[in-house]
Amino acid sequence: MSKLSVHIETFGCQMNVSDSERVATKLRSSDGFELTDTAASADVILLNTCSIREKAEQKVFRRVDEIKRARIGTQPLVAVMGCVAQLEGESIFQTSPSVSLIAGTGATDRISTLLERVRGGERRVIDLDGREVGADFEISHAVRHSKHVAFVPIIEGCNKFCTYCIVPYSRGRERSRPAFEIVEDVKRLRAQGFQEVQLIGQNVNSYRPKVEKGLEGFSGATPFSRLLRAVASTGFPRIKFTTSFPRDFHADIVKTFEEYENLCNWVHLPVQSGNNRVLRAMRRGHKVEDYLKRVSAVKNSLRDISLTSDIIVGFPGETDEEFEDTLRLVEDCKFHGLYIFKYSRRRGTPAAKLKDDVSTDEKTRRFLALESLQKSIQSEIYKAYVGREVDVLAEGFSARSEGDLTGHTTCNKVVNFGASPELIGKVVKVRVTEAKAHSLFGQIL
Repeated sequence: MSKLSVHIETFGCQMNVSDSERVATKLRSSDGFELTDTAASADVILLNTCSIREKAEQKVFRRVDEIKRARIGTQPLVAVMGCVAQLEGESIFQTSPSVSLIAGTGATDRISTLLERVRGGERRVIDLDGREVGADFEISHAVRHSKHVAFVPIIEGCNKFCTYCIVPYSRGRERSRPAFEIVEDVKRLRAQGFQEVQLIGQNVNSYRPKVEKGLEGFSGATPFSRLLRAVASTGFPRIKFTTSFPRDFHADIVKTFEEYENLCNWVHLPVQSGNNRVLRAMRRGHKVEDYLKRVSAVKNSLRDISLTSDIIVGFPGETDEEFEDTLRLVEDCKFHGLYIFKYSRRRGTPAAKLKDDVSTDEKTRRFLALESLQKSIQSEIYKAYVGREVDVLAEGFSARSEGDLTGHTTCNKVVNFGASPELIGKVVKVRVTEAKAHSLFGQIL
């Protein structure tokens, strides 16, 4: 039987990227399938989906329709996996009759078997079961999204149940990987020549393994800070982690930054609002005062740590005065980067039962006001980098300046610079010569 060519399209976060890499690894090792970068001629198109916002979910169904219209004659086998698959289940078959396979967030390791069932004649196959105990997280070097930066999941799922968030329902409860597996992954990646590893999870510092094998001998106030020390001790050149949950962000994490230079000086710490009543309504589990204590620990570190965050504007019931509190918090924190979202109702979340009483126009006004403030703050921060020398991992060619390379600093800022393509994959020193709104330009030294 000839092999089926499979094209994978990934929507959403780093966890989805990592899941797609695992699926690709499984398919690559299977006799019945081969991977292709071309959707136009693929026998199978596998959509790894995101449901964090309603627009992301709608994008998936639009893509299914596009696939159907793009082919005359033989249609590809369309499979939907990931968060939308987990949440919508069998209803996808009714919404999009051209879909033959639905695979939830726990089914990534079973994709090849599920596809074989469809290939064998089953018209509709669905698997929404959880991930198998002892599931293999090893990813082939050949299918990584980057040859230089690798994602390593350390925890899946979420126990926080913020009222606006769908993740606990699409990803399930928190499940931490054994520390020794993570450390072995990192050692393997270093041997393969990767320059940067990113420890990822919905809430990385909520990491709580059942058995702490692999963390023996490492001090730390939390399992996550002990894991950071264990990973940093491998000597891996650059180590980042995302995303942090404020309630679980312990000051000992900042101390760990100061002990290990290879822990990159960047923390992403989503606050979501600057008002305590709104934070309670969101069920975030922290107050503004708690958050500011954590920000103070980061800013008072012996290292210059870049701090970024997320904020939702227009949450149900948010008043003008409460939004002004958010503006004041942003002014106080002076984030190096800020992701701003207009609240949108997510069916199945507790907040969906609340009256969405902030108008679309008012959400837009608040979005623009916050964006304007952040641009002003960010402009000053970025201008301060002009004349400084920074270490940049050259990751590829710049999309904005022809002939230049692009990469990230240890503090996670994008830098474009003129250099030979031979330097791609190497950490180089660059002197910053110009600051843009969201990136830096410089000259290689």
